[in-house]
Amino acid sequence: MATWIKDGAFHLNEKLGLGGGPIGTAFEKITKDNALEILEKAWDSGIRYYDTSPWYGLTKSERIFGEYLKDKPRDEFVFSTKVGRLFHEVPDDEVPETMWLDPLPYDFRHDYTGDAVKKSIEDSLERTGLAHIDIVYVHDLSEEQVGDRYPHFLKQATAGAFKVLSDYRRQGIIKAWGMGVNTIESILDCLQTADPDICLSATQYSIIDHEDAVDRLLPAVRKAGVQLVSGAGYNSGFIAGRNRYNYKDVIPKGFEERRNHIDVIARKHGIDIIAAALHFVLAADEFVSIIPGASSPEQIESNVRALQTEVPLAFWKELKTEGLLYAQAQVPE
Repeated sequence: MATWIKDGAFHLNEKLGLGGGPIGTAFEKITKDNALEILEKAWDSGIRYYDTSPWYGLTKSERIFGEYLKDKPRDEFVFSTKVGRLFHEVPDDEVPETMWLDPLPYDFRHDYTGDAVKKSIEDSLERTGLAHIDIVYVHDLSEEQVGDRYPHFLKQATAGAFKVLSDYRRQGIIKAWGMGVNTIESILDCLQTADPDICLSATQYSIIDHEDAVDRLLPAVRKAGVQLVSGAGYNSGFIAGRNRYNYKDVIPKGFEERRNHIDVIARKHGIDIIAAALHFVLAADEFVSIIPGASSPEQIESNVRALQTEVPLAFWKELKTEGLLYAQAQVPE
């Protein structure tokens, strides 16, 4: 069962999912046929949680996910997407400069009002062709994304998005909602004024960098009874050896050395660093799922293999002895 309700609370029961950023051409110009092959490999591998956003590729990723999933039995998979931006089609020469390498011809505006959230969900249902959305994340509501307008948009979301999504959950239109952000502060702010079920925490908790989340984020969501999904648990490919960190070209000082040290220890214990990174995230009680993206079917296979890998307890002990993990970080038992 992909999700269940216990004592009125939503629970996600899919440890490994698929994130839709790469299919939106975050890192390379993936063709539609390539994207469908990735989704086919994910489905055939037993993955049943799919996360995307209209932001990814300026609606491209959402459309491709929908094209693949709309003919699958709707009760056999969990689908999440995001709200916070509204999109409108524009001429090719008016497409804004973004991180996407091959986006569709759309422009957007940030809008966290109740009416905008309703419109965003309607648009997502139309683009995907799906009967319903399981989880809705309030996307990129953070100072990192909207700058000094963050207080304005947070106030807008508190009066609009948060209330609409809670109402939609009560009506059964969606199963759950929460924040989908790259910063701890945004989740903490939401917990002060709303009642989310599950939050997509990107770039906040990984085997490379997790101390702040252990100290501030995990206790807060534990107290609130909120689940976490890990986005960018591999630091957008950095852990796999890519020359980028959390979607940026600048790698923090000392992090390459830390990654390489962990990799050497992992190999000594007969595992690879991908398996170590995946199991580290899932060891935290608060994280119920990790959703790495994939630019190829082979990356799907790697993630599934990592999930099935048994990581020796001696590996975690050595990482802590070497000071490569925060002493308070939870590891598999």
